[in-house]
Amino acid sequence: MGCGDGRDDEKPRHRVWVNAFRLATYQTTNEEYSRFLEATRHPQPVSWDDLEFNHPKQPVVAVSWLDAVTYCDWLNLACAKHYRLPTEAEWERAARGGVENFPYPWGDCPPEELPEYANRWKTGPEPVGLYSPNAYGLYNLGDNVHEWCSDWYDAGYYACSPEHNPKGPAMASRRASRGGSWRHHIKVTRTAARSSIPPEFKYADYGFRIAAGA
Repeated sequence: MGCGDGRDDEKPRHRVWVNAFRLATYQTTNEEYSRFLEATRHPQPVSWDDLEFNHPKQPVVAVSWLDAVTYCDWLNLACAKHYRLPTEAEWERAARGGVENFPYPWGDCPPEELPEYANRWKTGPEPVGLYSPNAYGLYNLGDNVHEWCSDWYDAGYYACSPEHNPKGPAMASRRASRGGSWRHHIKVTRTAARSSIPPEFKYADYGFRIAAGA
């Protein structure tokens, strides 16, 4: 986990073990989130009626970390399961697709050389699953929207992170997120790259995908 020649918050590169888990194939979509809104009357995201963001297969955006956790809580009651947000360690494990030494989920090809890269993400995120998945069959790991993780964020956490099932610091002011953003100049993020914002913030390039134990 991490990257020896990346940003300071990605260091040191270190070995981590995580228990078996499941991760959603796709980022949570507007279509899926609409069922939650209809069932709970939870407030709609501010972009809900914007034509650039409301395609049923686009990832839901402008949801806070608190919104994402509330969605998981509702889904657990509806399905009698235990869904949640992934930890940073789980997300990175899934994004690597079983290969440890490549910077991106697909290998070492620069993002600019991906198919149709120059024509993608013009005004918002794409519908999920348009391009090839990684080796684990997971789509859009590293691109489209930032994905909330369950952890609090600490730039120096890797120096004291436990080896087994790290879950982030006990408390902080920001929640961790992973993956790239359609709004950025470089729209695809390295697997080890970390990001964070306060849990109440709602940005048009922030969404989530759900995880569960095995």
